[in-house]
Parts: sequence; C-alpha cells; structure tokens
Amino acid sequence: MFNTLKELLDSLTASLASATVVQPAAEQEHTLQLATAVLLVEVMRADPTLVETKRDAVLLALCGKFALASDELERLLELAHETARTAYDYQRFTSLLNERFTQAQKVRVVEAMWQVAYADEHIHPNEHHVISKVAGLLHVTHGEYIGAKLRAQEAAQTQG
Repeated sequence: MFNTLKELLDSLTASLASATVVQPAAEQEHTLQLATAVLLVEVMRADPTLVETKRDAVLLALCGKFALASDELERLLELAHETARTAYDYQRFTSLLNERFTQAQKVRVVEAMWQVAYADEHIHPNEHHVISKVAGLLHVTHGEYIGAKLRAQEAAQTQG
C-alpha cells in the first residue's frame, strides 16, 4: 500500500497519463478506482450547493464498488477531488473504464452517478449534463441510461 497521499497521487496521475503502458494489477486497480471516483466527484461538484449527503453518496458508491477500508475510501475521495480540480475533460477517465469495465460495470457507474445526484433529492441541470456526457463517453445506451436513472431514483425514494 502507498505510504503517503503524495505517492498515491503521483502514481495514479502517472497511470492515468500513460494508460497504454502495462501496469501491475494493483496499480491498475488503483487507477480504475481513481477514474471512477473522479466521475462521481464531478457529479457532486456540478451542483453549486455542495451538501454532505452527496459526499456520503460518493463514499457509499465507492464502498459498494471497491473493497476498501474507510481510511482508503477517504484518501481516494481526497485524491479524486484533487484530480477533478485539475481535469480538463472526462475522456482520460472514461477511456480507462471503457478498456477495462464490462458494459454492466459501466452502467453501474452511471447508476452510481445518478445516486450521487439524487442524494439531495434535487437534480441540478449541471448534474444531469455531467451524467449524460459521461454516459455517452462510456457508450451506455439510452435504454441503459434511463434504466440506471430510474433505479437510482427509486433507491433514493425508498431511502428518503
């Protein structure tokens, strides 16, 4: 495991920049975790009223997707925030997921993005735009997109 957040950040940033280079399995997993986390954080950042429920929804989605301890989840979320702040597009994140995720896994990422958006029971137009853009880049069909949205909406209604 990485000793410092800086080592993790340096390693993952390098991994994202050189996705064509063969990486060790653990590093590939960290890179996929970061790419997924950044996309979820982007939904959270798209709403100008940042609320704690969205942060919790991101952590819950990451916890459900990856077997990480709570301190690792916190570090991943911190790193995702930092990476998202300096990201200029979604392509470098979605291209990794397109290479390594199955279609079902990509649909689950879109569903998790909707869960983050629904966390405050209000969909901001910017959130909708981010999710729609990412779904297109992940080659998620319109039917899969709508299904993911409806499942997330239903889950939000049963929790609320």
